[in-house]
Amino acid sequence: MPFNKIHVPEDLPQATYRAINDQLHESLVETCGSHEDDFFCLVCRYRAGDMIFHPLFLGQRDPDRTIVIEIALLSGREDAQKEELFKDVRKRLANIGFNPANSIMFLIENEPIDWSFSEDGSVKTAWAT
Repeated sequence: MPFNKIHVPEDLPQATYRAINDQLHESLVETCGSHEDDFFCLVCRYRAGDMIFHPLFLGQRDPDRTIVIEIALLSGREDAQKEELFKDVRKRLANIGFNPANSIMFLIENEPIDWSFSEDGSVKTAWAT
């Protein structure tokens, strides 16, 4: 049940960040077993200077072109799946013409009790009925 939040420079074209999310979603389905219908994303635009990225920490990047991908998902994936996700997303970024060096990704894991999609309460409650 991933929810993606992608932080992008404000001048990044909509077609580009939509393609990034499409590739991210496909990778989550293929590497982490996410359901095809679990397709949620919030795009947050930032102005030049609003994000501060060290240009050389663990790789070289353009701080003005860097995107940050946050992925909140249910816990339970193996470390190998997470590593494969990171590698696969970067490969996919390159395939759509986005420099993968200009990406930072991280996962936030949680449990069904931490999600709610309706007035019925948490996903844990919904799954129990």
